[in-house]
Amino acid sequence: MNKFLIITCVLFLISCGKSKNNTSEEQIEQIDTDTDLSVIYGPDDRLDYYQITNSAVLELANSSVALVKSSDLRALNSKVQLLGDSFGDDYGLCSTEPYREQITAAFCSGSLIDTDLVLTAGHCVTSVADCAQTKFVFGYSQKTPTQKTYEVASSEVYGCKEIIHTQAVSNGADFALIKLDRVVLNHKPLNLRLTGTAQVGDPLLVIGHPAGLPQKVASGAKVRSVNSGYFVANLDTYGGNSGSPVFNADTGLIEGVLVRGEDDFINQGACAISNHCTDGSCRGEDVTKISEVLKYLSINPAPQPPALNEEVFSSGPLQTVIPDNNKTGISSSINVATTPNGRKVLIKINVLHTWIGDLIVKIISPDGNTITLHNRSGSNQDDIVGTMGADINSYQSLAPLSSVSLSGPWRLQIQDLAMQDIGKLLEWAVIFKN
Repeated sequence: MNKFLIITCVLFLISCGKSKNNTSEEQIEQIDTDTDLSVIYGPDDRLDYYQITNSAVLELANSSVALVKSSDLRALNSKVQLLGDSFGDDYGLCSTEPYREQITAAFCSGSLIDTDLVLTAGHCVTSVADCAQTKFVFGYSQKTPTQKTYEVASSEVYGCKEIIHTQAVSNGADFALIKLDRVVLNHKPLNLRLTGTAQVGDPLLVIGHPAGLPQKVASGAKVRSVNSGYFVANLDTYGGNSGSPVFNADTGLIEGVLVRGEDDFINQGACAISNHCTDGSCRGEDVTKISEVLKYLSINPAPQPPALNEEVFSSGPLQTVIPDNNKTGISSSINVATTPNGRKVLIKINVLHTWIGDLIVKIISPDGNTITLHNRSGSNQDDIVGTMGADINSYQSLAPLSSVSLSGPWRLQIQDLAMQDIGKLLEWAVIFKN
């Protein structure tokens, strides 16, 4: 929606979805089967639900939804189990592909934009018959690293009451508005961009179900170009991401709906691997502008939230011992699901140590930019506690970090280069602030 991305075996699909829908005769144009699939641009920025630490991103994820065929659900008392083949088996993937043991239960993605209204891609639901066979499932995600089965409460599964509007134009807008069979509980409607449109260079975040997998969040993408009805971006998405909400990574507002893109997989001998493109290459992924949707809405969208002026990504409590007089030292990582986008970068740190003149502390951004925060100053003073760039001066300026354009792991490195005094890293955080 990165995000927020396949092989010969998917060329028969009519859409970004896993299953083929029958396009009605009333459709303005048939979908272009050569451009409805997707790809990975640059580093693979996808993260599972359990890897997300940013509360604002988690809130967006909790209001995104999977479209699942009724036949791929099994009732289990008060719960419903999602069924599907493993990703690796379903797509004939090579052993090196990530997520190959997870199942592929969804065929498209969507988002809750009112208490009983879902926004998805038009080619995912083209007819009343399509809608009748589709369930809208919240909470289909990888909640732990070892999760093997996927169950949700029965209350998290909704049916289709009515198609408010659906359209799928191969070189234009492609979206559907679906009224659910009841009001959604425990999930907040997402906010839409109500004026203007995305511009080239805007940072993006996508949330959905690539290839039908449990929910993935992919960031690190930007708008490449803006066209009539849609814009193009380097989002890390696959078939199954069709209908995924694409958010502005700064404001948290929905900018559009993921609908088309590059081929997802390429053959490598007897198996397939993900198609990788550099960030500036391949055709890019098409996103229907949210402005195309607004004219069909009879709802009053929720008040717009303020821009995400400050984001904090914390390691949480640690007790990492810093080895004495050891050049290797320690390294701690935090997965950061967005980018500074010009905002000031601050590094909060809590190090317990009895002689901070022994220590060298560095921060390494996802693009490899290394900044020395502390370089053996302070002599026999105790502890380094505070925020570099705010109440503590950094040895090197943090300004270059504001232009980091990649999401992913930020690493803190600490070395103790003298004998006798010892200490621990208790916690640290990366902060983006306007």
